[in-house]
Amino acid sequence: MVASVTNLGRSGLYDWVVQRLSAVILALYTLFLLGFLIASPDLQFAQWQGLFAQTWMKVFSMAALIALCAHAWVGMWTISTDYLKAAGVRFAFQLVCAGALFVYLVWGIDILWGV
Repeated sequence: MVASVTNLGRSGLYDWVVQRLSAVILALYTLFLLGFLIASPDLQFAQWQGLFAQTWMKVFSMAALIALCAHAWVGMWTISTDYLKAAGVRFAFQLVCAGALFVYLVWGIDILWGV
């Protein structure tokens, strides 16, 4: 049996569930933001800042950020294992993707909770 140590889950089913759950979280977040923008046609910076200053919105945004990173990782891992056959190239690609996602996650956390 071949074990992959670079995928997010332990199995394809687990990765599939992560992909679908993260997609639902991202859809809910997008719909909420779209609804907020539609409901506030004369949106000012103070209102936008007030929305993101609330703890529940920071937590919701954090969940969306984590979901985005998990969704992207599963997708990029799938692409790399399907199309990159050379182990060194695949590992380098996954390393770059993981590094970029880590930077985006830390940067997002800093933006959300640093204010």
